[in-house]
Amino acid sequence: MEKTPNNDNSQLSKGLKNRHVQLIALGGTIGTGLFLGAGESIQFAGPSIILAYLIAGIAGFFIMRSLGELLLSDVNCHSYIEFIDKYLGKRLGFVAGWTYWACWISIAMAEITAAGLYIHYWFPAIPQWVTGLFLLIILFLTNSINVSAFGETEFWFALIKVVAILTLIATGVVLVVINYKTPVGHASISNLFGSSMFAHGFSGFLLSFQMVIFSFAGIEMIGMTASETNDPEVVIPKAINEVPSRILIFYIGSLVALMCIYPWEHINATSSPFVQVFQNIGITAAASIINFVVLTAAVSACNSAIFTTGRMIYSLTYGSKKYMGKQLGSLNKHQIPSKGILFSIAVIAVSLILNAYMPDGVFQLISSVSTTCFLFIWGLIVLAHIKYRKVVSDNNDDDKLTFKMPLFPFSNYFVLAFLIFVAVIMLFRFNTLIALIGSIIWIACLYFIKLITDEFEKR
Repeated sequence: MEKTPNNDNSQLSKGLKNRHVQLIALGGTIGTGLFLGAGESIQFAGPSIILAYLIAGIAGFFIMRSLGELLLSDVNCHSYIEFIDKYLGKRLGFVAGWTYWACWISIAMAEITAAGLYIHYWFPAIPQWVTGLFLLIILFLTNSINVSAFGETEFWFALIKVVAILTLIATGVVLVVINYKTPVGHASISNLFGSSMFAHGFSGFLLSFQMVIFSFAGIEMIGMTASETNDPEVVIPKAINEVPSRILIFYIGSLVALMCIYPWEHINATSSPFVQVFQNIGITAAASIINFVVLTAAVSACNSAIFTTGRMIYSLTYGSKKYMGKQLGSLNKHQIPSKGILFSIAVIAVSLILNAYMPDGVFQLISSVSTTCFLFIWGLIVLAHIKYRKVVSDNNDDDKLTFKMPLFPFSNYFVLAFLIFVAVIMLFRFNTLIALIGSIIWIACLYFIKLITDEFEKR
């Protein structure tokens, strides 16, 4: 039995606990962009990839702080898209909502692709699309039971990733201390620098930002959990303020450990560097364990994508009087947007066809599209925050702010400049240029559709 948005049971379930949100926020910053995409980033930038992650991490923290301030201004909003709608206009809210949905659809496609690649490590005969189909069925069932089931699943997935990276860092320290012999030398801090700090000059460093940004996709996911959390005023600030330490430990720490254990020049761009390093130094058991970890990371990110897209569909169609919108904007008896989830999974399943016919090029294509869309979404969050602060200032309510954005408004302008910089960088590679152009066309089409429908409604 479906419950429509017009009754008292139309609110999403508040089944996410504090530990769920903390680990969801943490899991959102550790995904396939790091576990699989880091190989390509290291090939482009060499050890300077650490600097790229540090710069992107600072921008990511400011994005999260601006988002946190918006969320705490009204914790009853279903998603932060409602703030974009409120402060930047309904048309941009419409475009942002469907673009964010598309962002997570593309992430899920990339993660399904990555999962198929990881399974190949053990079972090379299994086609990528078979792995994807199996995972989509399992994740649909998990997400349709209740929000606590999702929270619990994501909690353990994130915990596996955290423990694995901390173990990797500790292993790196031990191998460096004992000067462990590898097929191409010894584990040493000197491996971090190799022949050059920059693998392909400054241009390689700049080109690495596309995959670095993709690695951070999902940090804003906490903005989708606010309405399903019992104590958002406490939980959200705590999760957001821990972003810098996560970046330092889990991104920079793990990459430093990898490049100290094994020279970065020998890391292949097409598979997980985490698996490669342990396989190449002869610790095959560790390589299998790491492969399991990166597989769970991919499943975790896909799980998050299904959760987010289902809620976004619900938020976009909530209260609609049209038949299709009314169906998608409804909740099941567990107060879960199960039809929105099913619709999103049906679209994600397109990746199964792509994996069947072009298994080698799917990940790069989809990750580039996702990066471009996230640049747009993050930019709108920051712009909405600027407008919100102007409204607060005009009403002389500055003293009521409890979670102020640091260095406002300069931090906002830094983020906007950084996002524009990454968009410009994407012009210089063919596949990222195509993704950028495609994303711009998508955004323009959505805006045009909203413009046309608004005109029809006026008549």
